[in-house]
Amino acid sequence: MTRRRLKPEELELWRKVAKTTERLNPERTRSEAPLPGPQISGRKEEAPARTKIEGFRIGDKAARRMPGHDLQPGLPERLAGQPVRMDKKAHGKLKRGKMVPEARIDLHGMTLDRAHPALMGFILRAHAGGKRLVLVITGKGKRGDDTGPMPVRRGILRHNVPQWLSSPPLAQVVLQVTEAHVSHGGSGAYYVYLRRQR
Repeated sequence: MTRRRLKPEELELWRKVAKTTERLNPERTRSEAPLPGPQISGRKEEAPARTKIEGFRIGDKAARRMPGHDLQPGLPERLAGQPVRMDKKAHGKLKRGKMVPEARIDLHGMTLDRAHPALMGFILRAHAGGKRLVLVITGKGKRGDDTGPMPVRRGILRHNVPQWLSSPPLAQVVLQVTEAHVSHGGSGAYYVYLRRQR
C-alpha cells in the first residue's frame, strides 16, 4: 500500500493545529526547529542505511549460544553433590559397601501414606537405640506405561525418602544420606548415617 501525498491545504491545516498545542514539558529548552508533521516534497524519503554483517555467509551458525535448560539434576547427582558431614574415612568405607548396616527397613509396596510414618518411627527408634548406620530400602520403582506428554519419574518412594529425611523431625537425627552400594541394593536403597545420641 502506497502513502498518498498531502495536499498543500492539508499541510497548512496541520500546521495551524500544531501551533495551538501546549508542550508537555515546558521547562525544557526548546530548540527552534520546524514544526513536526508530514512534509511534502518531490523526492522520496531516504531509507536508513542498512548495516552490513561482516564475516557471515548464508549457512553459517551464529556465534552466540543460547543458555541450556535449567533442569533439576537427577537424584543420584543431587545426593552425590551434598557436602560430606560425617567422617571422610567412614564415608569412603560406606560408599564402597564396607560398612554393615545395623538395622534395615523395607518400604517395598507401601503407599506414601504408610511409608512416611513407618520411616519416621524406624529412624527415631534406631537413633534412640544408639544405632549409627541404617539401611532404607525403597525399591527402584515400577516401570509403568509412559503414555502422557509429561515425563513421570520412576520410584515415588525413591524420590520422597531423601526429602523426608532432610525435613523435621528426622533432620535433627540424620547426619548423612547416600545411595547404597550395589551389595546392599544400589539405587533402590539408601544408607542413612545417624548422629550420635547426646
